[in-house]
Amino acid sequence: MQHLFWIIFLIFFGQTLGLLIGLIKRPSTVILHGSLAFAASIMLGISFFELIPQAAKIISFHLVAFSFIAGIILMRFIDKLLPHINPGLFKKENSSVQRSVTMLVIGMALHNLPEGMVIGVGFALSPAVGVMLALGIAVQDVAENFATIVPLYGLTKNRIKSFLITMVIILFELVGFAFGYYVLRGAPGNLLGISLVIAAGIMTYIAIEELIPSAKIRQNLKIGISSIILGVAVALLISFLS
Repeated sequence: MQHLFWIIFLIFFGQTLGLLIGLIKRPSTVILHGSLAFAASIMLGISFFELIPQAAKIISFHLVAFSFIAGIILMRFIDKLLPHINPGLFKKENSSVQRSVTMLVIGMALHNLPEGMVIGVGFALSPAVGVMLALGIAVQDVAENFATIVPLYGLTKNRIKSFLITMVIILFELVGFAFGYYVLRGAPGNLLGISLVIAAGIMTYIAIEELIPSAKIRQNLKIGISSIILGVAVALLISFLS
């Protein structure tokens, strides 16, 4: 029960903090980039130190490889299909007002679903893994929701309305978590193993395609490398404790 509390807290904390920062004060570039590098290394570390090794114990190598590629392809498809926010740029990639509030909200809501499912699948494997996945995604959500609230506020011209709309989007991450955990916790071993590797593929795609480029590690070498090392250390600690 305590682990479940922390997961729900982290889901709301990361996203809400990003919204408040976006509405009140822009964070320093160094802090934002460092948090993105940290989140990327945690996601990669948990994927390769925890999720894939655990799945390899219950499914074949061929299923591991196929499921990992399937997770990457799935996230790539979602990424291309939906309105896209790049947190490192602080703006929409296609910044014309042709992207309506409705499309922006739908896009971010559906982006939250796989993130919640990743946490749920990790929690089905181990409560400690679920909490640390929630921590890594919460760090990412701070930057992501900051990037979301800025164009949304620009379209609605209303801080309270923008905040309430984005708070509703958070519920989709909870829906994804509930599906990932409650549906898969009693699933056959093969299905759980496949789900773990698909989650690893999703997180690998997010880390490599989204977070690492946005962290601009070359421009912030010391903070970037330090954040990556810290994230890997935390991921290793999770693998030893779980």
